[in-house]
Amino acid sequence: MDTQNPSAHRRPQSRIGGKSHPFQRPRANAHPTGGVTHDNARHTTRFTVIGNHLAQHEDLSLLAIGLACHIQSLPTGAAIDIKSLAARFPEGAARIAAALRELEAHGYLRRTRERTAEGRIITRTVPCNQPKRARTTDDTRTPRPGAPSAPTPEGAPPERPAPRQNPTPRRPRALPDVPKPAYTSPAVLQAATEVLASLRREDPRLLLSAADADHLAPGVAAWLERDLTPTAVRRALSTGLPLEPLVRPAAFLAHRLTANLPPLPPPGPPRQTPPPPPLRHPLRNCDSCDHAYRGPDPHRCPGCAAPKDPPER
Repeated sequence: MDTQNPSAHRRPQSRIGGKSHPFQRPRANAHPTGGVTHDNARHTTRFTVIGNHLAQHEDLSLLAIGLACHIQSLPTGAAIDIKSLAARFPEGAARIAAALRELEAHGYLRRTRERTAEGRIITRTVPCNQPKRARTTDDTRTPRPGAPSAPTPEGAPPERPAPRQNPTPRRPRALPDVPKPAYTSPAVLQAATEVLASLRREDPRLLLSAADADHLAPGVAAWLERDLTPTAVRRALSTGLPLEPLVRPAAFLAHRLTANLPPLPPPGPPRQTPPPPPLRHPLRNCDSCDHAYRGPDPHRCPGCAAPKDPPER
């Protein structure tokens, strides 16, 4: 009974649902409550793997999720700055910038500023498909200070962790140099400081400290000595700001003061001093004839003060 007959026909197997049939198309399994019904087909080319932690994120907006999926599908080196994305999609630059900030806050995007060999400042954007894994990998590479390198054997006293040393505070990076005026005066420097203090009214990101204002004041004074009004200087410094957050507004203003410095005005003809107005004496009454007159003599009019000829004999 245990011996199998090799010549016996195999039992026919039932067709597995979902396999393609040349004459019959399998119907999708509809959910009884009327929910979503998937009609999926396997991709073999031109596809991108997106995690459900991104596609079903509870805190990200729908625009941020869609933008992250689009960025992850792009090849390396593609332009994903705000202007390029605003030209590609119907959403405006403000909404795209807000979505990029959401992705950056949740770890799906990293943006760093770098200076090229030509001196230009560019923004490098690195998208992350698994931000939690990237954070865990960084934690495993960097050992915690004071952690034991090997387990303590039984019976041995536990090793005390090394005292944690306070890290050396980072020194703030020095600001770039600014143009110097040909002649400095306290009045011009005071006007330049007032221009810098008023920039925060144009954009709150241009809030400067007192030390930054003292460093940038000579550069603004160099602009003022080129026959520019404080209003024109304020407009030149606060117009056309980038939509990205300004990490160092003082360094940004120093770059603008140096790169956009206008030329000196051409020498014009010497200014001629206008002649002084003619001397006009006040109106007085003559002590002799009691007539009103204007003259240098405060007591007698010119007629009474003039010498009279003696009568002819």
